[in-house]
Amino acid sequence: MPNMTNAGDIQQETILVLDFGSQTAQLIARRVRDQHVFCQLVRHDLSAKRIKELAPKGLILSGGPASVYADGSPQVDPEIFELGIPILGICYGMQAACKAMGCEIKPSTSREFGHTEILRKDGGDLFAGLPEKFTAWMSHGDRVENLHENFVVLAETVDCPNAAIKHRERELYGIQFHPEVTHTQHGENLIGNFIREICGCEGSWKISSFIEQECEVIRERVGNSRVICGLSGGVDSSVTAALLYKAIGSQLTCIFVDNGLLRNGEREQVEYEFGEHFKTDLHVVDARDRFLNGLAGVSDPQEKRKIIGKTFIDVFKDESKDIDDARFLAQGTLYPDVIESGANPDGPAATIKYHHNVGGLPKELGFELIEPMRMLFKDEVRLMGKELGLPDKLIWRHPFPGPGLAVRCLGAVNAERLATLREADAIFIDELYESNYYHKVQQAFAVLLPLQTVGVMGDARTYEDVIAIRSVDTDNFMTADWSRLPYDLLQRVSTRIINSVRGVNRVVYDVSSKPPSTIEWE
Repeated sequence: MPNMTNAGDIQQETILVLDFGSQTAQLIARRVRDQHVFCQLVRHDLSAKRIKELAPKGLILSGGPASVYADGSPQVDPEIFELGIPILGICYGMQAACKAMGCEIKPSTSREFGHTEILRKDGGDLFAGLPEKFTAWMSHGDRVENLHENFVVLAETVDCPNAAIKHRERELYGIQFHPEVTHTQHGENLIGNFIREICGCEGSWKISSFIEQECEVIRERVGNSRVICGLSGGVDSSVTAALLYKAIGSQLTCIFVDNGLLRNGEREQVEYEFGEHFKTDLHVVDARDRFLNGLAGVSDPQEKRKIIGKTFIDVFKDESKDIDDARFLAQGTLYPDVIESGANPDGPAATIKYHHNVGGLPKELGFELIEPMRMLFKDEVRLMGKELGLPDKLIWRHPFPGPGLAVRCLGAVNAERLATLREADAIFIDELYESNYYHKVQQAFAVLLPLQTVGVMGDARTYEDVIAIRSVDTDNFMTADWSRLPYDLLQRVSTRIINSVRGVNRVVYDVSSKPPSTIEWE
């Protein structure tokens, strides 16, 4: 099993995905890991020499938005085809491989986007167990023409005669469709065939063995020093802390900053799990007044973020100064953060976003960084949390923004408005749990609007606050659709909030999708 502490340290049972800029490249890696085989995204132009050093069991060439015949389009090192490593090219990856092998790529006379019927012509290893016809997701405007005589056609569509191909002498395969997306029927079986039957992987990668190996790595690196972990109450930092506690026990110090912007019961849950359950050295810093004083009179969301970030750093500095022998700072960086920041020297070259430390902690704090989950996806982190004994309610908790309720309390932020929002949000979440909808949606929350509306309660006219509730369905958080919650559930939420939360006389439901809207309101 690979050592995932160092992104470049790859051992046996590994598949590399050469990324040509596909929006679904990360999804390919996740589908491979679903087969219990470790997978890492690397640059499309990673040299054959470096690939040989990493010694993967197979290579997958991802799709991409470019045309392989265009000037400056990304290409592979042609020497990778001489390494004797099985290769699967997907869409652009297939075209790049075929171009390198002497085939011609041309614009298709009939471009294919969306669902397309695949017709098998060969029952080879790649399509073993798949039906003669199945629906796949296509997204291409180019196709392979004048197929080299060393290739055999495995499948076709009505408009694409070379929808799947195989080299006669090498373990080189190409498919014009995308098996990694859910729109493709039997896609997981096709990927499984490539990984297990063609690459010969046994599927030995498991979270439980990763935990044991990572604990050994942490112990060896830390020695007798102390590690500080900044807890936020979210799943990433909580799993990081639980893993560190398993590895080094009493050498771990957790700092939890109560900034007054937390969800209902968040501080109490952290105090129980990491103070009582795991028995860690937990420092709970009550900085509510400090944060709220800094936010007084501020309505601009970006200014709120700056104030919260700076205050958090100042509070963290003050608290960490009194912790003896502290040499390391742990944070819950995940693999998508590493990919999108360009932090891995072998990884995709394009930087999508700058990497951010937990709470925006700067390097000048003077700690060495420990990121034990930097090679894991979110779903793998949750599996680890379960293995480490964290409660399901924490593991499957919906995402929460770094600035907390400050960016769900639109307009001015003060203790009174936050209390109103916190109570309304807790009612919404409680009703989702009671109706068994909490785990059917991916993110749900309440928002306090900076306006008031007319209402009638009893015989009196009111002019009070408006709460908006938001729930979205998504599998990647890059796009999201509003949840079609039952009307009776929405009615119960509205009734409870208006009857129970003083100062609220109206509840509205957000029915906008991302894009064009974002999930959060600020």
